[in-house]
Amino acid sequence: MSGHSKWATIKRDKAANDSKKSQVFTKLTRAITVAAKKGSDPESNSTLRLAIDKAKEARMPRDNVERAIQKGSGGGEGAQYEEVIYEGYGPEGVAFYIHVLTDNRNRTVSEIRGLFNRYGGSLGSAGSTAYIFSDLQNPAFDIEVRDAAKAKSILALAEALEDLDDVSEVFTNVKVPDELLNSLC
Repeated sequence: MSGHSKWATIKRDKAANDSKKSQVFTKLTRAITVAAKKGSDPESNSTLRLAIDKAKEARMPRDNVERAIQKGSGGGEGAQYEEVIYEGYGPEGVAFYIHVLTDNRNRTVSEIRGLFNRYGGSLGSAGSTAYIFSDLQNPAFDIEVRDAAKAKSILALAEALEDLDDVSEVFTNVKVPDELLNSLC
């Protein structure tokens, strides 16, 4: 806290905002790159069109979007990203379905396994939770957690997974009652 220098305060706030924006742009770039592998025309590739729309919502520069499309369609240099799904179980048997865009599977699985171990869960094999998430937005069944400590641990695991750079989406079948959720916040 500078106290006397307005520029120091602005610089600190700008650095924090730029860091958040950079994280979002990185995830969007990966999504566009992977989607462009299926075709570089947004009119015929709905996945690419959705990724571009998300990038526009986040106010991502057009040059970055075009570079990501070119990279995905084989014209650009740099790391090649691939889509990977990881599945596992957290505390209380809560299922996690994790969608990842990564350039290094070994690093990513190590990071995810470490988080599961830290929060009392385990990384499962392919297909271990897929049956629960046949419809990603509506799991086959929910697990209701009423214990505050366990709910906090599950939510912390989900947040830690989402904070990983390579992770694009995390789905879980946990259901925390609103009154418990409000008391945790």
